[in-house]
Amino acid sequence: MPELVLSELSAIEAVPAARWNALVGDDHPFLRHEFLHALEASGAASPATGWVPRHLTLWEGETLVGILPHYHKHHSYGEYVFDWSWAEAWERVGGDYYPKGLSAIPFTPAPGPRLALAPHVDPLAARRRLARAWEAGELSSWHLLFAEEDEVSAWREARPQLLARQGVQFQWQDRGYGDFAGFLAALTAKRRKAIRRERRLVAEQGLTLHRLEGEAIDAAAMAHFFRCYEITYLERGRHGYLGLDFFERLRRTLPESLLLIQARLAGQPVAAALCLQGARTLYGRYWGSEVTADCLHFEACYYQGIEHCLGRGLARFDPGTQGEHKLARGFAPCRLTSLHHIADARLRDGVARFCAEERRHVEAYVAAAEAALPFRRD
Repeated sequence: MPELVLSELSAIEAVPAARWNALVGDDHPFLRHEFLHALEASGAASPATGWVPRHLTLWEGETLVGILPHYHKHHSYGEYVFDWSWAEAWERVGGDYYPKGLSAIPFTPAPGPRLALAPHVDPLAARRRLARAWEAGELSSWHLLFAEEDEVSAWREARPQLLARQGVQFQWQDRGYGDFAGFLAALTAKRRKAIRRERRLVAEQGLTLHRLEGEAIDAAAMAHFFRCYEITYLERGRHGYLGLDFFERLRRTLPESLLLIQARLAGQPVAAALCLQGARTLYGRYWGSEVTADCLHFEACYYQGIEHCLGRGLARFDPGTQGEHKLARGFAPCRLTSLHHIADARLRDGVARFCAEERRHVEAYVAAAEAALPFRRD
């Protein structure tokens, strides 16, 4: 087999989009060149914001055969797997936790592939070659976030010393419901009644919902969405991580992956949720509203997405991180695993104890969440 040559890139634009995307499947738009380039070109993921691109690529001669998004991080914002306490503990005893290495999609806690390889490349050899990039350097640590479980297992085979940290999200799966009425029929009578009431309340307030895809999302619709998105963050006293330029770049370069759910009042848009979609999965990502309306968030961010999945044959709906209120609306707990390389043995031992204790709490939480799902037991 030809030798795998590792190359580190300081910008994703160093690789043509077609060569990068040739290695990427069609169910995870966040790994596509267009999405990652929009983050960098808009300034959202850049040295100025503490995200220093150091993408890892594998080559056989002039042929690109492997890609792994990778950043040097100078903080832990925008990751959604929180390690602030690890950093604080290490710095308290005189260590430098930052910069650290991170393989994740910035600001995007959506499970999916992280490493993409050409079919003929040995996965074990590729991972061992990539690991040298952070094991031989001066980084305090390396973190793999929101990877799929098969990829997590493959990384642990290549590097058994990686520490595993457990987490949980809530996702909807199509169990052969057919349509929204079929989905409701699978729920308890109490939950069916509650969801119907929530949807009725939205309509009674004069709100109508509209799903726009691809080229139907024009600049005006995206600008309105961004105003709503900013409101969500301004209510917490800050701006969002992502600017209008980022979303406009997605609209121009990745329109086939976009779904905009727009709420209108008297014909005028007043709220919006922007999703991305792949071949099998809908990803709910961004939301905001200019009005206060009962149950509108549930309608725009959950029920419209479920209807869209059922209408388009999408098997899964990932509505985003956090939110126990999703349980009552048919979103089941899904275990997630992040992996962590800690260079110093003293910090590694402490983190290992932390992860073991946290895992016990996560398992108990998942068991309680599964027991609270509103599906009929028959």
